[in-house]
Amino acid sequence: MRRPEFIARQAGHPTGILGRLVARIMAMETVTINRRVLELLDLEAGSRVLEIGFGHGRTLARVAELAPKGLVAGIDISAEMVQMARRHNRNSIAKGLIEVKCASSDRIPYPDESFDRAYAVHTFYFWDDPLGHLREIYRIARVGGRFVLAFGAKEDEHAVAAFPESVYHFYSIDEAQHLLSKAGFGNVRMVCETHGSRDIVFAAGHR
Repeated sequence: MRRPEFIARQAGHPTGILGRLVARIMAMETVTINRRVLELLDLEAGSRVLEIGFGHGRTLARVAELAPKGLVAGIDISAEMVQMARRHNRNSIAKGLIEVKCASSDRIPYPDESFDRAYAVHTFYFWDDPLGHLREIYRIARVGGRFVLAFGAKEDEHAVAAFPESVYHFYSIDEAQHLLSKAGFGNVRMVCETHGSRDIVFAAGHR
């Protein structure tokens, strides 16, 4: 069953009460996916980590536990999600362990080579210019840094059919790998796994 367009738009840019509700649902639906992303990032205590599109902000808290001597930062285009993440992580933010900003991943408010780890979960579909976003992520990555992109691919026909084309743009595994390589990422590895009822692609590349 295809999701209504107004619900789908909330997934890309949550606003208001409905946006907060969608974020809470997504928090439950993406637990195992986020956990897998953190495994692939291979975090260290001193890692400097950026989450792109942090939504509910719960994964930021987990990253702060895994990288207590580093920097944990997040950006999200939704002011509603920034407020939600600040509430959830208020103690860690007050201690300077986590910082969150309202920003888009095609204009990341950090200098070149600021992070040695970065990740984005279910944001790929909403980028009007995916290559521009990926090049910006490459810019803030340090040499030797790692980026993990988790998304549902065009090959999953059931997922594609469930979301309106006016909101979601699905890419094939080959298309995603090509975009990552063109943005500059090397040694790009694509892994497809089943999480719940969906097939999820985890694309890992290095600066």
